[in-house]
Amino acid sequence: MRMAMVGLGKMGGNMVRRMRRGGVEVVGYDRAGDVVAQLAKETGMIAAGSVEDAVSKLSAPRIVWLMLPSGDPTEQQIRALAPLLGKGDIIVDGGNSNYHDSQRRGAWLAERGIGFMDSGTSGGIWGLENGYCLMVGASDAVAQTMTPILQALAPAADRGWAHVGPVGSGHFTKMIHNGIEYGMMQSLAEGLDLLKGKQEFNLDLAQITELWRHSSVVRSWLLDLTAEALKGDQELASIAPFVPDSGEGRWTVIESVDQGVAAPVLTLALQMRFNSQNQTGYGYRLLSTMRNAFGGHAVKQAGER
Repeated sequence: MRMAMVGLGKMGGNMVRRMRRGGVEVVGYDRAGDVVAQLAKETGMIAAGSVEDAVSKLSAPRIVWLMLPSGDPTEQQIRALAPLLGKGDIIVDGGNSNYHDSQRRGAWLAERGIGFMDSGTSGGIWGLENGYCLMVGASDAVAQTMTPILQALAPAADRGWAHVGPVGSGHFTKMIHNGIEYGMMQSLAEGLDLLKGKQEFNLDLAQITELWRHSSVVRSWLLDLTAEALKGDQELASIAPFVPDSGEGRWTVIESVDQGVAAPVLTLALQMRFNSQNQTGYGYRLLSTMRNAFGGHAVKQAGER
């Protein structure tokens, strides 16, 4: 099976690597030509010099998977791709788009006979080795066509991916997933901040987080990553207590307002990120460290503006 990947950054590049390991033929394009050349040399990916070139190297049904920033970059690429594709072809948005945008784009493409799949993609920089968690929104026909690719990307053919519903539902599910992620990270950061603040006990946070990893109710992958980070530097003095927020956290809170469903933990976790952008504190250093550990997100260094 052959498909094209547009956007070969941290996520897109590793997804190509995993698909190649799974036997999927991939045509790859990125605006950074050196990235394309390196990935082609490393994995056997078929290099493309443009989106048009990538599409020309595909056969029906032509599948183009986008791993681009949400908003205008994804919108413009879909608009540019549509005239190059035809009935039965498929565009996949694997980025973190707003689910309303995905519903609109899916309807617009359907009018042209082009299939669309929104894939909420989790796994971060660890997805290459561990597999990706894929939350898929699409028609039954599109999901069936995409199954071999999803199986190659997932931890195993029978788990780690699911067709959760129609177009838009994949990105909606990922949005809520990320809102929950905010709350989990915030609770860990607050608890560890309290432990650190109890100076009379002089607690070893590396020891305690490692302890909690084994048979504790709060054990989790986020805790695993936090424990590993604290082994190297418990003070985190080189990391600025500045935690960026992404669209999904804000969209989750807006959704709670639209539905009239109370979500105080998720809302306050988002508000605390806003607060971090103007404050100092150990808990914020922990949050920033966790984001870097699971997603490779940039860390603002202490003293950096």
